[in-house]
Amino acid sequence: MKFLDQAKVFLKSGDGGPGAVAFRREKFIEFGGPDGGDGGRGGDVIIEAADGLNTLIDYRYKQHFKAQRGHHGMGSNRNGARGEDVVLRVPVGTQILDENQETVLCDLTEAGQRRVFLRGGDGGHGNAHFKTPTNRAPRKFHPGWPGQEQWVWLRLKLIADAGLLGLPNAGKSTFLAATTAAKPKIADYPFTTLAPNLGVVRAGDEEFVIADIPGLIEGAHEGHGLGDRFLGHVERSRILLHLIDGTADDVVASYRTIRNELEAYGGNLADKPEVIGLNKSDALLDEEIEEKKKALEEASGAEVMVLSGVTGDGVKQVLYRLLTVIKESKAEEPEVIHAPATRSIPRPPVGQKLPDDGEMQWDDETGEWVGGEDEDFEEEDLEEGGLEEGDLEEGEELDGDSDEVLDGEEPEGEEDGSDDDTDGTSRHGA
Repeated sequence: MKFLDQAKVFLKSGDGGPGAVAFRREKFIEFGGPDGGDGGRGGDVIIEAADGLNTLIDYRYKQHFKAQRGHHGMGSNRNGARGEDVVLRVPVGTQILDENQETVLCDLTEAGQRRVFLRGGDGGHGNAHFKTPTNRAPRKFHPGWPGQEQWVWLRLKLIADAGLLGLPNAGKSTFLAATTAAKPKIADYPFTTLAPNLGVVRAGDEEFVIADIPGLIEGAHEGHGLGDRFLGHVERSRILLHLIDGTADDVVASYRTIRNELEAYGGNLADKPEVIGLNKSDALLDEEIEEKKKALEEASGAEVMVLSGVTGDGVKQVLYRLLTVIKESKAEEPEVIHAPATRSIPRPPVGQKLPDDGEMQWDDETGEWVGGEDEDFEEEDLEEGGLEEGDLEEGEELDGDSDEVLDGEEPEGEEDGSDDDTDGTSRHGA
């Protein structure tokens, strides 16, 4: 099944049914009178978080959902039937955003959670409702009140306790396969993982969920590589596991590349607790391990854990370190950590890259790319509202209970974000 984490849909609740104009005419009955019933109420649009779903692919090929209209009233004071509701079943962790992708209208974080998103219109009154002592035979009726309609974005942000980050080929999928029953694709070329994967980790008698997202490269926030659109799936995580390829020539540069992308993305990711893991230790000499570990600890200001996802060396220690932080976080914040809204902006057509000088920017007011000196770039070629090729803009914290985020602590230490953590985790400021 294809993974899809965002979709734009049109929702409309049912209109109210019209009232009836009818009069009682019955043999051997002396007095008649108006007896037109009221119309039925229109159906609601309900959104339900269903357990077992992990993609929005159901809304890729059907974008319009309309509830049934209320039935009309009838004679003998019979009211119309209520219209049937339309229920949208979405994965747990789905956010409903307005058409501008700036406001979180609804956030479903628990299985079985239901929200009446749009209410149906009330039914109209029949002529029996308008009978008065001076108007004994009214022919007046109400056609019913219209329902509500709205274009919305469905945005899936997976709920996981820990998130895996790193450059392509850092060993994230290997780590996930070694610690969970998940079977991600593993190969020796970059961008093997094209969609997020979830796995359940068992550490002793405890369990927690870990999410693996496609690798990031330098400039991901500008759309390079697969971009940073999948970072939204680790916004709800309580801790990040930053895996670094130990066979890389400059492990400090690899570490800083990911940190820069997290800060450029926003969304409170740079403030989350982080465990740094030097992976692929089986391919390194002891002297190389010590040298690269020391360099990473000086750059990050936190303990660096050495592990190998292939042989399993150091993996158990990393899992218990993650579990400790997760349990402490759940004790302080039992509810699911709500992620802020993030927006999708159209990318240039395939084959046309942004200028390297970084002068081209997306203008929210005009809805187009501005700046830069790319002669091949054509504004009319932009596909507005793209689903598959959109990038995520820096997340904005919104007012309201639906988008509260866990505030990060201010870093203490030098300007490079280092601190004096002793538990092996580091908390960096944005």
